[in-house]
Amino acid sequence: MQENQLSSETSESSRSTSDLEQPSCVPKSPVRTPAFSPVSSATPDGAEDKHESQHAEPMALQSSRGIKVEGCIRMYELVHRMRGREGLRQWQEEQERKVRALSEMASEQLKRFDERKELKHHKEFQDLREVMEKSSREALGHQEKLKAEHRHRAKILNLKLREAEQQRLKQVEQERLRKEEGQVRLRGLYGLQEEVLHLNQQLDASEQHKDVLKVDLSAFRTRGNQLCGLVSGIIRATSENGFPTAEDQAVAERALQEMRDLLTSLQQEIARACEDKRRQDLEAQVKRRDSHMQQGPEVHRETPAPSQGPGGKQNEDLQVKVQDSTMRWYHQLQDVSSQCVLAFEELTNSKDSQAKKVKMDLQKAATIPVSQISTIAGSKLKEIFDKIHNLLSGKPVQSGGRSVSVTLNPQGLDFVQYKLAEKFVKQGEEEVASHHEAAFPIAVVASGIWELHPRVGDLILAHLHRKCPYSVPFYPPFKEGMALEDYQRTLGYQVKDSKVEQQDNFLKRMSGMIRLYAAIIQLRWPYGGRQQIHPHGLNHGWRWLAQILNMEPLSDVTATLLFDFLEVCGNALMKQYQVQFWKMILLIKEDYFPRIEAITSSGQMGSFIRLKQFLEKCLQRKEIPVPKGFLTSSFWRS
Repeated sequence: MQENQLSSETSESSRSTSDLEQPSCVPKSPVRTPAFSPVSSATPDGAEDKHESQHAEPMALQSSRGIKVEGCIRMYELVHRMRGREGLRQWQEEQERKVRALSEMASEQLKRFDERKELKHHKEFQDLREVMEKSSREALGHQEKLKAEHRHRAKILNLKLREAEQQRLKQVEQERLRKEEGQVRLRGLYGLQEEVLHLNQQLDASEQHKDVLKVDLSAFRTRGNQLCGLVSGIIRATSENGFPTAEDQAVAERALQEMRDLLTSLQQEIARACEDKRRQDLEAQVKRRDSHMQQGPEVHRETPAPSQGPGGKQNEDLQVKVQDSTMRWYHQLQDVSSQCVLAFEELTNSKDSQAKKVKMDLQKAATIPVSQISTIAGSKLKEIFDKIHNLLSGKPVQSGGRSVSVTLNPQGLDFVQYKLAEKFVKQGEEEVASHHEAAFPIAVVASGIWELHPRVGDLILAHLHRKCPYSVPFYPPFKEGMALEDYQRTLGYQVKDSKVEQQDNFLKRMSGMIRLYAAIIQLRWPYGGRQQIHPHGLNHGWRWLAQILNMEPLSDVTATLLFDFLEVCGNALMKQYQVQFWKMILLIKEDYFPRIEAITSSGQMGSFIRLKQFLEKCLQRKEIPVPKGFLTSSFWRS
């Protein structure tokens, strides 16, 4: 195509050369001819022209037509170059356009590829998300199903627990009612025993008619002792087996009725003998009857005759040995204490860590509330009483941040009762000995617990009698072969490392325990049942006072204990026994003081003088003052 185009252009150039009139375009110098020879050689006849030109150099200038042709050729070459450059430029531009188009197309394809890839990833993520949501829904459904099953099972368990709790509460209520009935029967038995012992003492008191009336009353005394043993055996068996049955109560009531009939028969027998004697000695009988009417049965039986007359002769009625009935009572209480110790012996000697922990928790729960008793407020005292009562009733109480109950161990109740009674006596020995006013709040709690839990009261007496035998009253005899230290311990002294405590400290401890005992017998828990009698009331205080006046006084001890007892309990005894009480005080002043003074050395006269001044002041005022620290009605409202 380029050759055809070139030929056409050559023809056109040759036709246009004739019109060219520019001589500057044609070279006129012959020297330039060789320069164009290579061009001319491009023609078909170039070889021949070249050959000819080599031989025609010296020839003259070519013709004007040739010059024009040469100019046209050069023009053609110039135009051809320009057109070639233009075509090349256009081709380059076209190629650049194509490259740009291809680049843009590749870029678009890359974008589409990226879009497809992103779409694929999005679909995969969406599928994964759907799978996860489906799994989550299935898991939630399974969880809800498990929750529903759990709720169903929990509902069933709650129903079972509620039924078990109702059954337990029913059993607890039945046990409580059984215990209450048993306690009522037990208190009734104690009341029956007290009346039987009282009647038996009246039988013993009738022994004084034996020599005067020449009547044999031994059969009455033997049968009375048998009846006392029968009632005591019932109570002892009850202490071992739990609470008394209705049959036990019926047997005790029959024994009491028989004792009453026995006393009635005895009185009738004595009345008949007295009638016979009256006919023989009317004047003596009148005096004896007047004395009997004035002093009353208790004073007639217990109050000693004058111990020493003006001449200094001793009366043979005073004795050192305690009465047999009192000793039986003393040994019975010690037996109760020993049986209680044996009952929880396994818990005490256990090597198991859990049992030791239970024992420690129970001991703290029993003793700490007693240590917290004070005269701060009546409401605080009631909280302490309720805590002790709940513990003894089998209810859980809080102690040391933990819940404690006697049901944690089968021997827990015996252990708690023993430790509680021991702590009450220890408070009298230590706290009351140092602060006399503390006797009343401790005593009122002890009295209330005693009324609801009689066994605790028996254990309190057993501990008190063991630590302070003068509270019986009882002067332990020195037995043959007994070590001196052991004998001093039986008298109440503390012996450590073969060293006996000082007399002042001994008297201080005895004083504290007697003061506690004197407070217990006159106080009752104000929130208890008033229809019931005091489990150990003022009649025992009257018995203690009468019996200790029937015994030989001990130097420094008797005067101290009489003063403490009368200072705490004298006001209550005065209100209860009135005329008989003042006769007892006159007896102490006129007949017992000389005997105490006779055995008291000059260095031990302090307690005797204190007792003497106290009684003289009371006789002068005709009143025993209310003891300091006595709990008034306003205290219980605090």
